[in-house]
Amino acid sequence: MGRILLLSAIAALALDAKAQARDLTLPEAESLLVSNNRELQAARRGMESADAQRLIAGARPNATFSVNASSINDSNTIDGQKRTADTTFRIDQPFERGNKRGLRLDAASGLQRAARHDYLDVLRQQVAVLQGAYFDLKLAQEKARTLAENAQLFSGTLGAAQRRLQAGDLAPADVAKVQVDYERAQNDARAAQAELARAQLALAYLLALDAEALELSATDPWPPFERADAMAIQQAIDARPDVAAARARVEAAEKIRDLARAQRTRDVTIGAQYERWIPGGPPTNSFGLGVSVPLFTGYDFSGDIQKAEVDRYAALDALAKTRAQAGNELRRAAGDLNAAAERVERFDASLLGAANRSAEASEFAFSRGAISVLEVLDARRTLRAVRLEALGARADYAKALGAWRAAQASVQALEAK
Repeated sequence: MGRILLLSAIAALALDAKAQARDLTLPEAESLLVSNNRELQAARRGMESADAQRLIAGARPNATFSVNASSINDSNTIDGQKRTADTTFRIDQPFERGNKRGLRLDAASGLQRAARHDYLDVLRQQVAVLQGAYFDLKLAQEKARTLAENAQLFSGTLGAAQRRLQAGDLAPADVAKVQVDYERAQNDARAAQAELARAQLALAYLLALDAEALELSATDPWPPFERADAMAIQQAIDARPDVAAARARVEAAEKIRDLARAQRTRDVTIGAQYERWIPGGPPTNSFGLGVSVPLFTGYDFSGDIQKAEVDRYAALDALAKTRAQAGNELRRAAGDLNAAAERVERFDASLLGAANRSAEASEFAFSRGAISVLEVLDARRTLRAVRLEALGARADYAKALGAWRAAQASVQALEAK
């Protein structure tokens, strides 16, 4: 009676928790990810920094204003001399040549595009992580439900064994064996609840819903079967945001190299001045103009040009590496998806049905004394193992499908999110 009351209390708590749960579909989770995810917020800061760098790159050189005074004589109180002063007002404006500002803007625009594509690549990766966490939660929910049902079935088996013991049809040692499996089933059900809580916390972190973690519930069904298309791999590589970001950095590196070469085109500084001379009598005013250019007597920017060229080659190497990594990720994701789909199909086609039929027949035969305790326990363990393996296979397939879709996600598709 005490065990029945305990099971009833656990069931009531489970129903209450289900009533308070926050049902979450996968599209809703993706929407929350875009608005709340902490990694995406950090990536947005990178875009904002790139926007600021473009403003800096477009700035023109500032003019310089100066005031100089010389030949100052303030001794008008000695021997009756009058005050004298020579004051010069001057403004100098540098002018860039060699299209330096345009090259800076082009380079900054390339880095701006790279930062945007970096953000989209973080989004691509986080969507894959989200789908994994979402279906981990669904797996934990299904596993908790399956193990709770298994514990309930063992409760029935234990009850049948106790009735046969009272009727003198079963030995106490056999009842003890059923009791052991019953207790293990209860422990497994409790452990599944802890696993469910961990899955809820993992999903809540991605969505920045930490305060609501234990209320989250994955409601979407398992995704339908889909196979990876090997012909789409090559087309998907160039459309990925990480490859687009590496390509934008190559373009920026080329502009930076051209900017380094343009440093050898001398800038010109034009100055104008107004001079007011007070010699002790009527003041005298004059105007002047000046032009200055740098002389490359000590350095001709050879080091800057060489470094920019090396950086360009490094950007090309990074692009080739990114393309290779993208291809490997796509091929791996395609292989994982197809293997996971075949595994689920085998469970659905035969394994689950056979295990269920075997367990039901064993329970029926045991309740009528036709088979031994060990036989019914073995059938029950087999059913439990097959059901858990089938759930794991479905979760693996769902996560493999999410990884495949994320691996081939294009810039245009991610911008639409």
